Amino acid sequence: MPKLRGEAFWRETLRSAHYVVAPMVDQSELAWRLLSRRHGAQLCYTPMLHAQVFLRDANYRRENLYGEACPEDRPLIVQFCANDPEVFVQAALLAQDYCDAIDLNLGCPQMIAKRGHYGAFLQEEWDLLQRMILLANEKLSVPITCKIRVFPDIDKTVKYAQMLEKAGCQLLTVHGRTKEQKGPLAGVASWEHIQAVRKAVNIPVFANGNIQCLSDVEECIRKTGVHGVMSAEGNLHNPALFEGRNPLVWEMAEEYLEIVRKYPCPLSYVRAHLFKLWHHTLQVYQQLREELAKVKTLEGIVDVNRELKLRCQEEIANQKEGEKPKEGLRFFHWICQPYIRPGPKERCRENGDSGTEKGVRGKRALEEDEDGNSEHLSKNKQKKKLRNPNKSFDPSLKPKYAKCDQCGNPKGNKCVFNMCRGCCKKRAFKEVADCPGHGLLFKTKYEKSLSWQHNQRGIQTPEISQRGDAEGGEMAVLKEAGDS
Repeated sequence: MPKLRGEAFWRETLRSAHYVVAPMVDQSELAWRLLSRRHGAQLCYTPMLHAQVFLRDANYRRENLYGEACPEDRPLIVQFCANDPEVFVQAALLAQDYCDAIDLNLGCPQMIAKRGHYGAFLQEEWDLLQRMILLANEKLSVPITCKIRVFPDIDKTVKYAQMLEKAGCQLLTVHGRTKEQKGPLAGVASWEHIQAVRKAVNIPVFANGNIQCLSDVEECIRKTGVHGVMSAEGNLHNPALFEGRNPLVWEMAEEYLEIVRKYPCPLSYVRAHLFKLWHHTLQVYQQLREELAKVKTLEGIVDVNRELKLRCQEEIANQKEGEKPKEGLRFFHWICQPYIRPGPKERCRENGDSGTEKGVRGKRALEEDEDGNSEHLSKNKQKKKLRNPNKSFDPSLKPKYAKCDQCGNPKGNKCVFNMCRGCCKKRAFKEVADCPGHGLLFKTKYEKSLSWQHNQRGIQTPEISQRGDAEGGEMAVLKEAGDS
């Protein structure tokens, strides 16, 4: 059966999905996808998977895709990050029987993507992307899709989308932010860019960005004309977003934890989900936030969740008539609702010395206090201080490392060449030299080898002479015996 393309693929395979859960590293695992599907999501993506690791590591494949079969978890798109056409396609071939499409991540803006050279940091390499998608479109039995970020210029974004369509992309998800728009600099996603792409291509388009509730989804579809809308953070804070409901947090948390019992996942994923779901409540009950961070078992997380529920129910019971939500929230903190990420200025005011009632200082300011006073240290440094009370964060007391003459990395203190170990190893091998400081003994081993070979030759000659002497002695004995 020929694979479906474009609109036919969206209508028949993806069942005309409008409500989509985004690929989220360590967050869109099977248990969370099933919870989201129960509450309105029509299509889900796996977390971003690393193609190279997926190809070489059977455990990675089993943990992320080859686990227990779950018919409820369809339609499903598997997303990979990659920068090599062959590696991408080989990984996709191993995944294609477990999903309905393969997605190439061209939208990740994080520093790890920059270091690994994938995600949004490939968006200028059009020749490479064309080769990757052409090869995938040719070799795979399922369609290839892409998730991108926009360029500041709308025309360039449109040409980018058209290039991907021409190469063989069958569905395009457009996140309406540039790769520089992330964290506190995220700002508002540009639906204007998304609308321009939708009008310029003949394949289905999903929109991503600015989605906090169901009315945002409906407005986005109306304004941009897209086929569907993808949610990431909105979904994490309210998995019932696509139902248009704002349920009690503990309802969603308890349901999720029950699914996790049936479809286990790493504890770090579970903890991260509860931090998102209980985000606003944990600002009120800071002690329980610390307990959730430290807990080591699923049962421990269940206990913290139960305690949070009891605290909220007690607060509800003591609530005064006409009381309104605090901290500028739309609903009370125990109700699932979006988290509005503050911009740089708001974050500074929020974290500044005079910006909060408790005088909590901003992260950058905390890290700049290096005088060892635990009151002025960041939380991470305070934890290190607890583990090692003698530890100092005074930069003047930190050892100054001399640099390698070759590459600029810290050199070995006892290196005879004044180099780091990597450069020292290359030079010592080339010159057949020793560096005791790095434990490199090329010269010594070479001399031992020569000595051993010389000894072997020396040992063979005496053996021959001894054998000759023995034979001569034997002949003499026989001669004496004959004479007698």
